[in-house]
Amino acid sequence: MNMFKAAAAAVITLGISAVPALAEIDTVNLRLAHVVNEQDGFHAAATKFKELVGERSDGKITVEIFPNATLGDERTLLEGMQIGTVDMGVITSGPVSNFLEEMAVFELPFLFPSPEAAYKVLDGEIGQELLDRLSEVNLKGLAYAERGFRNLTNSKRPINSPADLSGLRVRVMENPVYIDSFRQLGADAIPMAWTEALTAMQQGTIDGQENPVGVVYSFKLNETQTNMTMTRHTYAPAIFVMGMPKWNELSEETQQIVRQAAQEAAEYERALNARLEGEQLQALKDAGMTVVENADLSAFSAAVQPVYEKYGEKFGDYLPRIQEALK
Repeated sequence: MNMFKAAAAAVITLGISAVPALAEIDTVNLRLAHVVNEQDGFHAAATKFKELVGERSDGKITVEIFPNATLGDERTLLEGMQIGTVDMGVITSGPVSNFLEEMAVFELPFLFPSPEAAYKVLDGEIGQELLDRLSEVNLKGLAYAERGFRNLTNSKRPINSPADLSGLRVRVMENPVYIDSFRQLGADAIPMAWTEALTAMQQGTIDGQENPVGVVYSFKLNETQTNMTMTRHTYAPAIFVMGMPKWNELSEETQQIVRQAAQEAAEYERALNARLEGEQLQALKDAGMTVVENADLSAFSAAVQPVYEKYGEKFGDYLPRIQEALK
């Protein structure tokens, strides 16, 4: 936690345009939920958002944060936002794609070569278009935070190539792109909510999972997952998202503060993740985790090409537009 606080204190956020007149800002309390713990980047993003809206509204906008899936798993949170029982959340994009299928285009394996390439697309025309389209399913997309580049962990053996995955039971998000990607790699891909996955790892009913270094560290997965391979197979965005019922209650001035604060909190979390990853990886190694940093990623990439063939057209023109933007 000291590492987390020290890095957070060092991250400098950007300023924004003029704040609306305070007289036009609603007095409102926002219930913001996420499914991870207080050591995770999602919580840092939520806390920064709370600070920003409080400062810029002179305390008129307050935020109550519900971590640790206390209001439900990510699908449940999104459904709650749709009907107005949950106001907003920081949600991994994988479950969001169950509501807007095209959102899963960002999570095609080995699509983004770097975080900067991902930010260019997410913060640009394509990413903003998809955020806006969440209104089609009664959700308001505010900004892209991140889960980050995902890596594979397991309790059985070091993974150097796709052949090493044969027969391993690997938890993946409830998202068809992830399921098909890991089946192509030879694993027994098992979709389940994160809260269930934590129990399944402890009980040994699954062998592995895939997540960024920050998740492995903050949830101490090294206690059950003795091996990690730095596959960086998928860049996973996360989304600051609000239910349209709550969004429509807010004045334009309040909406402006909320939207800008979400973007800044997202950028804050990205910078925090970048600062922490190296330190967290070293801490995991020091704790005895075996980390494979030179796996045959070309073999992994080749093995998942059928996923592109299956889903490329399913996402309309988004995949070719992203590929063009990355040139």
